[in-house]
Amino acid sequence: MDKAANESFVTYELDGDVALIGLNRPAKRNAISDVFVEAIADAVQRAEGEAKAGVIYGHGDHFCAGLDLAEHVKKTPIEGVRGSRRWHAVFGSIEHGAIPWVAALHGAVVGGGLELASSTHIRVADKTAFFALPEGQRGIFVGGGGSVRAARLMGVARMTDMMLTGRVASAEEGERWNLCQYVVEPGEAKAKALELARNAAGNAELSNYAVLHALPRIQDMAKEDGLFVESLMASFTATSPEAEERLRAFLEKRAKRLNIPKKD
Repeated sequence: MDKAANESFVTYELDGDVALIGLNRPAKRNAISDVFVEAIADAVQRAEGEAKAGVIYGHGDHFCAGLDLAEHVKKTPIEGVRGSRRWHAVFGSIEHGAIPWVAALHGAVVGGGLELASSTHIRVADKTAFFALPEGQRGIFVGGGGSVRAARLMGVARMTDMMLTGRVASAEEGERWNLCQYVVEPGEAKAKALELARNAAGNAELSNYAVLHALPRIQDMAKEDGLFVESLMASFTATSPEAEERLRAFLEKRAKRLNIPKKD
């Protein structure tokens, strides 16, 4: 599929240092096909070359309703394996890439849509968002990384419940389950996601890279191994020229202060 055709499946814009990728298949509730995955891959690669953070959102009434089942039923077993592995590679390029990503969620965040959202680093849901993994009812299994990423966010027990029973979680439940970190009013997810992405874009590039790459790996390590890697990363980042300048700005009271929540 050529680049021009891929671009019809997504919109792309640059807002300062933040790239915004819009899933642009609203008539299909942004259901993901293999061509759609390639369009996302191209947009993510472009963002990594010209932005310091990114936002992924959906056009229309939904973020993403999951896998395009019409395409899936036509695949042979080996085609299914290859397709799944390609999803893993593309979503992995978001999770383990060079810049932080924020997902702005509304409407359906279902199946492959939840898998895509789970590959981002921060998720903002408006109150219309709902989460589901209906693969059990469809006679299939997650194939876009959900058994690893979504299960780690909400826990295996909750994911098992969703897949076996068809349970649908609201935005508020999603926040309690760690599927999203923020819940906002309807229509406000994209603006909030952009605000968070701008904050992340203003961080030291090396610190962001350490958060994206070291932090998740440390969770997979034995405790003492994780603490050792933490020490290395702490020293490596703190002794960089940018860190020295930022620490000096803080000591000289030139740095932005913490935005401490006000008590009612």
